[in-house]
Amino acid sequence: MRALLQPVIVRELGVVLLKPGSELMSLFGGGRVLIERQPESMANLETGRVPDARQPLGDDTALRSFFLNDKVIHAAGGISGLDYWLLRYAGGRCQYEHSDYHYHEMTVMHHEPGSILLCGYCDNLLRGQHTEALASLARQNVISWVLNSIRVALSIDNAREISLAELSWWAVRYGVTDALPESAVRNALRLPDEGKIGRESDITPSVPATSILAEKVSKVTLPEPLPKPIVGVLVDPEPPQSFMRRPKRLRWQCREYLAWVKTQPCECCHQPSDDPHHLIGWGQGGMGTKAHDIFAIPLCRKHHTELHNDRLAFERKYGSQLEMIIKVLDRAYALGVLA
Repeated sequence: MRALLQPVIVRELGVVLLKPGSELMSLFGGGRVLIERQPESMANLETGRVPDARQPLGDDTALRSFFLNDKVIHAAGGISGLDYWLLRYAGGRCQYEHSDYHYHEMTVMHHEPGSILLCGYCDNLLRGQHTEALASLARQNVISWVLNSIRVALSIDNAREISLAELSWWAVRYGVTDALPESAVRNALRLPDEGKIGRESDITPSVPATSILAEKVSKVTLPEPLPKPIVGVLVDPEPPQSFMRRPKRLRWQCREYLAWVKTQPCECCHQPSDDPHHLIGWGQGGMGTKAHDIFAIPLCRKHHTELHNDRLAFERKYGSQLEMIIKVLDRAYALGVLA
């Protein structure tokens, strides 16, 4: 259970009523919910939604060089991907806490080695400044974003810590194992610590763990990465259909684009998505047909079912499908998926 619920006990009837509150009602929208005793580790948490699990790998100074490596940042989606994540999923609050005033609109300021989420006022205040405090904040943003990208890529829930083995497998999949530090690779491969040696006669020249991993990776066959951009949008200002009195409508289809949409987090809960949902209820498609593939939204199975069960209720709760499509298209162009 990923939420703390406030119980109301009716002793006369022996009934326990749970009051989850409006912000937690989505957890009870479908499927089964496990109710269990509060663990000791949550005793000091306030009533409400439990925050995502802390990721100890993000605090490991030995891994800092890995998270800040240019190849790793590129594999996670590039700086434009970081900017999108900050604006969409990083809480929506200005990260500069030393100002007494904050504007309501958010923007992103680039600062080595990444980006910082700021309000318009603080962006004007800090523009052009480069301090260690800002660099530390930008560094933490990069680390948190890379960890989030790993969770999405490996379909790991936000409530669970990422293990070193999972991080290493992500590095293998995305071809950035050479960025892993020696200590992390030794740990992942469960090699003995070089400092723990016995008799002098037992000392033999050691092979770097990174070279052992490189040899193992060379034997792994991975699918060829899709070329960038994965979809080239062609523009024909005078298509043949435009000269017909009653042109036959063509449906735009692209399996590569749908495959990319499926890799994005669910637009409702930000968990790994299961389906690319096609726009419904806005005059798109026809009898027995879908809307164009370009009008696809990443959704998890739960929210995809909820949308098809009651479109109007879904949009009142989570927002318009059109707004979601604009956000997905904006990210696709910003990341170079569409060009």
